[in-house]
Amino acid sequence: MTDTVNYATEGAVAVIAMNRPDSLNGFTAGLCGDLLECFERADADDGVRVVVFTGEGRAFSAGADLKAGVEGARNVRGKLLYEYQPVLTAIEQIPKPVIAAVNGFAAGIGLSFALHCDLVIMADDAFLLSPFSTISLVPDGGANWQLVRQLGYRRAYELAVEAQRIGADRCFELGLVNRIAPAARLRAEALAWAGELAGRAPLSLAATKKAMRAAMDHDWASCYRLEAELQQQLHASSDAREGVDAFLNKRPPRFEGK
Repeated sequence: MTDTVNYATEGAVAVIAMNRPDSLNGFTAGLCGDLLECFERADADDGVRVVVFTGEGRAFSAGADLKAGVEGARNVRGKLLYEYQPVLTAIEQIPKPVIAAVNGFAAGIGLSFALHCDLVIMADDAFLLSPFSTISLVPDGGANWQLVRQLGYRRAYELAVEAQRIGADRCFELGLVNRIAPAARLRAEALAWAGELAGRAPLSLAATKKAMRAAMDHDWASCYRLEAELQQQLHASSDAREGVDAFLNKRPPRFEGK
């Protein structure tokens, strides 16, 4: 546990929960630093195979803490590059799946963090919001990149400039989230999903994440070469031999990440 984030493990699952409920988990320099520390901790723990990322209280995150203003000597550009981006990069580069469990709502930079995760489960009463046009700002934290790639330019632009609340059912319809859960059971269902993934081959999960992240902004040929390289590495692993043996002998595999 840090000052602004609760960190816990349940079996092979790490739960990273933003813990500034009085500000609806508004982002500050301190929160960014604590989140980075927690993701690094989950990355370094060989016992952790999946991460659930969520918020305590009524919201996943209301975005930047506007009441706190621009803290310290950094300007807004500096905050985006040196506070938010390192955490977003950690989510991208950790070889373990990160599941965002969106409670209440994810707005502004909170939206960006939720969409940057590998998988998203959302409470049935929650919504996503890009409110930037209402305060004369541009979507940030990589939101433009995420929304355009997931929705296409016209729909992404419409949702951004109209600052629409995107409810859970609409998010699922648009493909922004993978699953919807009853609000009272959101974390339980997120943990159950994470537990299922934790039983799968961790080297395969990591390699698939790497390949698919690369596929978002590389051409077919380079992605094909990466697949071949990753497949060669995996084929030589103990887990691949274990998976084949388990399949042939009709028993559950016991993957060790080796």
